[in-house]
Amino acid sequence: MYPLSRLNLRPDVRLGRMVSTSLAVTICLAACGSSPASPTPTNVAPSPSGSAGPSGTGPTIPVVGTENFYADLLAEIGGSRVSATSLLNDPNADPHEFESSPQDAELVADARVVIVSGVGYDDFMQQLLLGSNQPDRVVIDVQDLLGLADDVNPHVWYDPATMPRVADAATSALSQLDPQDAAYFASREQTYLASLAPIAAKVAALKAAYAGTPIAFTEDVAGYLTDKIGLVVKSPVGFMKAVEEGTDPPPADVATERDLFTGKLVKVLLYNSQVTSPTTVSIHDLAALNGIPIVGVAETIPAGFDTYAAWQLAQLTGLEQALKSGG
Repeated sequence: MYPLSRLNLRPDVRLGRMVSTSLAVTICLAACGSSPASPTPTNVAPSPSGSAGPSGTGPTIPVVGTENFYADLLAEIGGSRVSATSLLNDPNADPHEFESSPQDAELVADARVVIVSGVGYDDFMQQLLLGSNQPDRVVIDVQDLLGLADDVNPHVWYDPATMPRVADAATSALSQLDPQDAAYFASREQTYLASLAPIAAKVAALKAAYAGTPIAFTEDVAGYLTDKIGLVVKSPVGFMKAVEEGTDPPPADVATERDLFTGKLVKVLLYNSQVTSPTTVSIHDLAALNGIPIVGVAETIPAGFDTYAAWQLAQLTGLEQALKSGG
């Protein structure tokens, strides 16, 4: 395990729990089908920053964010001093079906900083990390960082409080590996945190306007976010859990879920367009048939967005439009 206090003191000397994963929100009235595929690692380019340039002139630091929003964070904070890569980055693939490749193993073996999500999401990383000896590698396990239990919603990046904590840990890790550029990383961290401010402002505005509004999920992907807004999820827990686990929901839960739309008991359906099945597609179509606005969410940043912040803000804007139209 790697609590934040140890990130500032020691590199990766042991590995505990290791685990895994995001789509622009659109209001859609047609099914958003997707087919699982194995994503290829994608380099995440550093974003511009007004900070002074780095002092270091040596090779860039290879870093891996298992999910592409963590790779985005590392690229934005590390700037020109890092080369950031992600393994889970395909919005058309089910991240739960990801299978690592020899190329993935090589990327992880070379990485000096690795961010994993935890909570059972990217368990495949445990084998990749244990399969390579990198004595000065720093592993940031987000589950451990946040002190989360094993049975919570694994989509922790949807909680607006998560990424600032991860940014702080990443800045500490990079500064540990490249002390002469600590001020550079700290400056870029502040720029990254500033980019998240509009997200907090939008969440506050939506809470003020729509707290208590009933909504439905196919899968509880954005649950942390909707909880912050104060929206009330009416979908049966058994239905959402079965969808997440790739099993058939109990018939009674399917009936209850369908009643939410035929009875117009909810104002919006949040639909995981990255993990679909005949059951979820039928729910999507039923919501559309009954005039319930549909907001597509997923588990990796899609190609149309450059950063986590832009993606999350777009999702919130889509949700705002759906809540206004109201079902």
